[in-house]
Amino acid sequence: MNLTACIVLTTVGGSFDAAPLARELVEARLAACVNIVPGIRSIYRWKNEIEEDAEQLLIIKTVEPNVDRLREALSARHPYEVPEFMVLKVDAISIAYAEWLAASVHIP
Repeated sequence: MNLTACIVLTTVGGSFDAAPLARELVEARLAACVNIVPGIRSIYRWKNEIEEDAEQLLIIKTVEPNVDRLREALSARHPYEVPEFMVLKVDAISIAYAEWLAASVHIP
């Protein structure tokens, strides 16, 4: 089976406890791994105003067949009105990492 690995990016507030959400995604086998990168600063336009906030970046590793289910699960628990959900398809990956990724997620 030839699967496309994907990286999904989303941000949450700096004070949001992202660990339970990350754990839930991994336990549900929608993601093989979620990195929580604290301490980022985001400047963005929201409701026609320029905003600046402390945030955390979640880097979610999964496979393409899980993207829609991951989007649903993330949207159900995400603290933002409009969650970031950006999917980056991986062009190159080591064989060993690809095997671990496929073994770590549920493939529908």
